[in-house]
Amino acid sequence: MALYEVYSHPALLRYRSSICSKATLFILIVLLLTYIPPLLVAFRSYGFWLKTSTYEEQPNVRFQYDVLLIALSSTTGNYLAWSTYPGFNNLVGDKLRLPHISAREEDRNQDGKMDLLNFQLELPLQPTDNIYGVQLILTFSYQLSKMSTFIMQSMALIQYSSPIPGSQLYMNGDLKLQQRQPLNHRGLDTTYNVSVINRSSPFASTYALTNIISSYQERNVTTVLNAPNPLWIVGRAASDPFVIKAVIRYPVESISYVPGFWEMLKYAWIQYVSILLIFLWVFERIKIFVFQNQVLTTVPGPIPSLYKSHQS
Repeated sequence: MALYEVYSHPALLRYRSSICSKATLFILIVLLLTYIPPLLVAFRSYGFWLKTSTYEEQPNVRFQYDVLLIALSSTTGNYLAWSTYPGFNNLVGDKLRLPHISAREEDRNQDGKMDLLNFQLELPLQPTDNIYGVQLILTFSYQLSKMSTFIMQSMALIQYSSPIPGSQLYMNGDLKLQQRQPLNHRGLDTTYNVSVINRSSPFASTYALTNIISSYQERNVTTVLNAPNPLWIVGRAASDPFVIKAVIRYPVESISYVPGFWEMLKYAWIQYVSILLIFLWVFERIKIFVFQNQVLTTVPGPIPSLYKSHQS
C-alpha cells in the first residue's frame, strides 16, 4: 500500500556552548548583522521617516458676500468702482456705481457641503461708458476638518482686460487651495481666519489691490481661482449694463499635512520589516550551515522525547 505524507514539521535541535566561545561571538555578530543593516538600508533609501503625507477632502466653502470691484472705463486709467466696504466707497467719490448682484451656492450631491457658486454682477453704465477690463475680489470662508480643523478667510481674484470694450465677462473655474507648507494632522488652526480686507479701515492703502494681494500672498495657505478660459464678450447696447458672470466650483482637494508619530512609525516599520525579512532568511541559512557542519564547535542537544519514542 502506497504511503502519502499527510503532515510534517521540523525537528528542534539545540546547539550549546559556553558564553566565552567562538560560537557565542558568532551569534552576537549575526544578530547585529541581521537587525542593524536593514535599518541603515531603509534609512539611507530616503523616505524612512514620513515627513509629509496627503489626503483628499472637499472643503466646506461659503461665499461671504464681500465684494470689491474696479472696472476700467478707458485705456488711460479711468475707472468705476464699488464694494461692500464703506471705507472704500467713501474713497472713490464720483466713480462709485451701485451694481446689481445675485449669488447662489449649490449643493449638488446633497452632502451638506456647497459644490459651487453662481455669481452675477450687473454694473450700470452711461451710454458713453465703455469697459476695457475688470478686477473683482470675492471673499470666502474656507474650512477643512477631516484631519486637523483648519479655518481661514480666503479670496478669489477675477481679473481680465482687453483693448476692445466688452459687454460681459464670463468665467468658469475652480477655487483651488495652494499650500507653501503642510497642515497639522490634528488640532485647530485659525491662523488665517482673519478678513482679507480690513472692513473698518478708513485708509486708502488698505483697499489698494497691490497691498491686498501682497498681504494675502504672505500667507502659507491661500486659494486661487483657476479659470483657464475666460470669455470676453463684446458688443453692448447703450442702455445695457456690463455683466460679470462667474461659476466658481469648490473641488475635492489633495491636502498636504505633517503626519503624527504613530503614522510615521507605521510607515517606517513597514520599510524596515520588508528589508529585515531578507536578512533573516539569509542569516538563518548561514547559521544552519555553520552549526550543522560544526564549523564552530558546539554541543548538540538531545533529540526531543517525541522523536525518541517514535524511533524506539
